Amino acid sequence: MAPKDLTAIGLEILQTARNELYLNLPYLDVALCSLDFQPGGGVTLSLATDGETLYYDGSFLSDRYLRSRTAVDRAYLHVLLHCMLRHLWKKRGRAPELWDLACDVAVESILDQLDYPCLAGGFVPAKQKFYGQCRAEMPVLTAEGIYRHLLRLDLPAYEVARLQRAFLVDDHGLWDPDQQDQEQQKQREEKWQGVSEKTQTGLETVLAGQATGGEAVLEQIRVANRDDVDYRAFLRRFAVPREVMAVDGDAFDYIFYTYGLQLYGNMPLVEPPETKEEKRIEDFVIAVDTSMSTSGELVRQFLACTYAILRSTETFTRKVNIRILQCDDQVRSDTPIHDLEELKAYMENFQLVGGSATDFRPVFDHVAKLRAEGAFTSLRGLVYFTDGMGIYPQKRPPYDTAFVLLEEPPLAVRMPPWAIRLVVPTPALERAAREAAEQDGMDLIDLDELPQL
Repeated sequence: MAPKDLTAIGLEILQTARNELYLNLPYLDVALCSLDFQPGGGVTLSLATDGETLYYDGSFLSDRYLRSRTAVDRAYLHVLLHCMLRHLWKKRGRAPELWDLACDVAVESILDQLDYPCLAGGFVPAKQKFYGQCRAEMPVLTAEGIYRHLLRLDLPAYEVARLQRAFLVDDHGLWDPDQQDQEQQKQREEKWQGVSEKTQTGLETVLAGQATGGEAVLEQIRVANRDDVDYRAFLRRFAVPREVMAVDGDAFDYIFYTYGLQLYGNMPLVEPPETKEEKRIEDFVIAVDTSMSTSGELVRQFLACTYAILRSTETFTRKVNIRILQCDDQVRSDTPIHDLEELKAYMENFQLVGGSATDFRPVFDHVAKLRAEGAFTSLRGLVYFTDGMGIYPQKRPPYDTAFVLLEEPPLAVRMPPWAIRLVVPTPALERAAREAAEQDGMDLIDLDELPQL
């Protein structure tokens, strides 16, 4: 058959796939209309996109269509999901092979959870096995989480190649961030962020009506659309006003000060105030979920970054009253912290205790008992580091409670309405700790120097 005929047939196959996907997944209507079709583009025997155009090879599509009609639908949706999750624009600074593989695994995990006839036929034992390994570390299989998992595994080249063969669908050659116009790429990323947000709204509407399907798509889109969180700023909400020994520049009138110096030579008319009011953390509770579902390495990173933030002079008072609790289905340890030296010693000798099921109620019961005994004078809040899966108290406590998660929890997790849910990825935690250390002239705590859990 002539190449011209294959190009025309390839276009017709893509248009048919788009129509089938729209009929089965109407919440993807905006995304399905966001890519133009064009043959070539340096693509052979595959599909590829730069975020603006879907490039295709007619012979590849014809051959795949003859073997499996659903394979074309899966490949088309595979490319769309890359765009919606903005995988194309997150490649910079990452190992190209591992990032490409992580993105393919994340997208294929979504496709394998969508129960539609037009997407059937993707079950591969090797893929399911790798999904299971990843889900042991993260509730939602995001490309970022899978990438970190691959870095930790440090697989030999032949194992990486084996996984690539299992998950490879499209060509990522047009994703190279160093060979693209940065302004153009920024516009395309913003365009797909808008598409993703509209899809999220549509999905939440569909699922609110108890229609089936789309949960896997919504989980990852929520993660991709999540705003960056300043964990350092978030901790300040638990601070209380306190008077500290420091010059208060805001309450000092420099006009009278300089006028006195001009009039009398060396005698100012007013002196700067020697104290000022600042918000500092004093009474505070940090609870750590030590159940089997929580990774010890993640707990270690959370505590190390929280320590680096709390020890900054603008947040931490000289004398504090912090309780660090470890709990699975019961409180396993309660460590009082009264100053920086005790906090540092706790971090250096930290050991994870627990490993049973998750029940959040014992922590709140324990804190209520401490408050009744007068252990706190002005407890503003409790931060609970967890994966979000457990038994919650039914009644709201008389202080703010934040559940901090490093990954977006599954849709099945239902937190009570009074709880503050804060998803802070590990890079955001580390960035907050680094900024706190740089501002205060301190050496950032080395995670590798902490004891292994």
